[in-house]
Amino acid sequence: MALEERKASILINTAGGTAGPGGRTYRVALPPVWVKQLGITETNREILLQFDGESITLRPMAPDRYDAFLAAARSRGHKLLILHFYDGNTLCTKICVDQSTRLLAIENEVDTPLSTAFGVNQTPTWDDLQTFLEDRCIPQQRDGLSYYLEDLGLDHYDPLAIIRKTQGRMAEDACWIKIVEG
Repeated sequence: MALEERKASILINTAGGTAGPGGRTYRVALPPVWVKQLGITETNREILLQFDGESITLRPMAPDRYDAFLAAARSRGHKLLILHFYDGNTLCTKICVDQSTRLLAIENEVDTPLSTAFGVNQTPTWDDLQTFLEDRCIPQQRDGLSYYLEDLGLDHYDPLAIIRKTQGRMAEDACWIKIVEG
């Protein structure tokens, strides 16, 4: 699907209730056809907002958000990376990365935040993913890094390439990453 753009104006109102002096609310009207395509209805209207410093993305929230995200990305022909994060033999977090849009969705399979890939963060960003991958690799500042990379058959530091070789295994825990697709 091609990117569709429309020009809009932000509605700015004086905030009421317990807002301080000069408090404002900001709203924008969305085209009904877009809202319908997202599957937003009067009974299913919860959305996820993400802000990366220069743009705002909104997506519908649904109990099966991970599966819906995966299906939507596949239907658009986007490049996907699917990772499963384990603690020993226990699958803790499924991660679906849409590399075309740099968005991701997760599904935690355990209730303990300490065992999940992103802790209590249910809506990780691209930057959160990069930090997670780097945390499952040898530090980039480590002495002898070039020898380590050479042993892995790599010519530069790339956390995902390292994880493809090491499964993100670290000496201090039993966690590892399985690349399912990508």
